[in-house]
Amino acid sequence: MGVVIGAVAAVLVVLSLVVVIRTTTYPFPDISTDQSAPAAVVPSERAVERLAGGIRIPTVNSAIDDAADNPFDAFKAYLPSAYPKVYASLDTLTVNRYGLLLRWPGCNPSLRPILFCSHYDVVPVMNYDPAAPDTPLPGWDYPPFSGAVADGRIYGRGTLDMKGMLFAILEAVDALLKEGFRPERDVWLAFGFDEETGGENGAVDIARYFKERGMVFDAVYDEGGIIAAPGLGGIRTPVALVGTAEKGFSTMRITVFGQGGHSSMPPADPSLVDAAEIMVRLHEQQLPLRLTAPVAAFLDRIGGAMDFPRRMAVANRWLLGGMLLRSFGKNPATAALVRTTTAVTMARGSDAPNVLASEAEVTVNFRLLPGTSTGQVRRHVDMLCDGYRTEIEELSAREPSRISPDDVHAFEMIGSSLAGLYPAAVVAPYLTLGGTDAYKYESVSPNVYRFMPVLLTEQERNTIHNENESISLENYGRMIAYFSNLIKNYR
Repeated sequence: MGVVIGAVAAVLVVLSLVVVIRTTTYPFPDISTDQSAPAAVVPSERAVERLAGGIRIPTVNSAIDDAADNPFDAFKAYLPSAYPKVYASLDTLTVNRYGLLLRWPGCNPSLRPILFCSHYDVVPVMNYDPAAPDTPLPGWDYPPFSGAVADGRIYGRGTLDMKGMLFAILEAVDALLKEGFRPERDVWLAFGFDEETGGENGAVDIARYFKERGMVFDAVYDEGGIIAAPGLGGIRTPVALVGTAEKGFSTMRITVFGQGGHSSMPPADPSLVDAAEIMVRLHEQQLPLRLTAPVAAFLDRIGGAMDFPRRMAVANRWLLGGMLLRSFGKNPATAALVRTTTAVTMARGSDAPNVLASEAEVTVNFRLLPGTSTGQVRRHVDMLCDGYRTEIEELSAREPSRISPDDVHAFEMIGSSLAGLYPAAVVAPYLTLGGTDAYKYESVSPNVYRFMPVLLTEQERNTIHNENESISLENYGRMIAYFSNLIKNYR
């Protein structure tokens, strides 16, 4: 017995040594010890006013079909008046009336072009009345379409999603034109108008326009990740989260059949009870945790900025991978990175308190990891509904995106363009959890990156699609400088 215990102890000692040695020698990239604050870049008054003017046009996606005083027509007319030099110097065209394309011809037509994307539709504001736009609203320091400039910030719906980025791109192009700069390769700008409702008439048709002409871009840059302030997952430095992929989705409606009747004599198999049991199954029996390539690359890039226990888990995934996944799975924010998530979002039974409906409905939304297909999710739902009388309808679905490489020039340009603006930031691949228009451009480029170069706290991130959306003047100024660097130095 003593021999066995001794052998086990020896194995544990050796294993511990292997884990420690592997942790200390793991090839994490060097993390700069420079804790310099982000560069102080204040945008010009003209740049601020141009963005504020765009915010004042309420391009809420539901207003696109307004016959009179259409805000999308107003926004489309506003850009040439705000940027006369850009519109005089670049080729311009529209796709589907509101999809805006601009082409800046480069010096060398043999080089593949690059594409910068954004969108100018915005989500609605609760309780907003277009007839009374200046009415104060709960949670808003200033009216949501005021474009108010106060306390070092620009306020309004769209400042972060995504007019801020759209205007930063235009400001960068405008400034470079005034310098007399001409890019090496063609630079294209594509501004969609229906991203918030799926992009089916905007980015889809813009991508089709490029594909029909046989165009292939060296890189596509769109929204997605941001620069997270220190503290994310125990990381002690800002992290530029560059989405190299995004999750897919599948929304299903499960109709559950049972015996209806009066509540005074409830049947043995009421549909709503069966529906509740299915909801519990969906919640408790979720698809397994899994580490995808973008998240693995993220951990490898930022591991050097973690404390020793976390570095040990990342460096020894062969042994501690399960523990690492379980730790991610405990927090909803990180669980979404390693799981195809299940969200039961809607349920419906009868319309009266004393009536048992013969059928009930459950709506569930899945967000799919790369490598998981909508077919696999459907089979998972079929399995959980086995034994019940159900009808399953897929309401909407989209496969996860491809994974763009993080070892190519197009990705490296992001880091070099950020370097002087955020000297302490680590640039890391990431998995974008929400859907973007970037997905549509996979057909015209192998290198699609989702990143908005702004440093946001958790509180600021929570204003996106929410009350009091705003952007700091310095974030806006650095965003303009970033796009200027990227366009100017892309070779």
